[in-house]
Amino acid sequence: MARRIKLLAIASALVVASASPANAAVTANNPNGSSISIKQKTFSKPTQITVTGRGFDETVGIYLALCVVPKKGQLPTPCGGGVNKDGVGESSYWISSNPPPYGQALAIEYLPGGRFSQQVSITKRIGKFDCRKVKCAITVRADHTRESDRSRDIFIPITFK
Repeated sequence: MARRIKLLAIASALVVASASPANAAVTANNPNGSSISIKQKTFSKPTQITVTGRGFDETVGIYLALCVVPKKGQLPTPCGGGVNKDGVGESSYWISSNPPPYGQALAIEYLPGGRFSQQVSITKRIGKFDCRKVKCAITVRADHTRESDRSRDIFIPITFK
């Protein structure tokens, strides 16, 4: 009886795994309770995707961008669009509800509850780095006012076919 239950459990797991689409929506969570989500993680050409975030601490500014995946504990860099301190472009975003005075017109304010939804440009290259050859990811990290704070980092790896 126990063997039969075990076999049924294995068969059920295989059915669930095989029924999952290869390019399903992906969510990455942070121990601080924040998360980011995208609808797909595999791309065949440059495009724009919607990145949604939830549960962020509204007192901590963040950057949202496509970046080369760093070594553990290091700052995500380089990133498409660089660190967006000018508020121009769709490659990276500065999201903060309390930016320094010089950033008042540059940062995008969090939505209530520490949420955001932004269109991010996804490209095969970040400067000299080719995302078909190196690991790239949609990333969130603490902004330049807390640059060494790695506790805010979240990554969703992406790939190009």
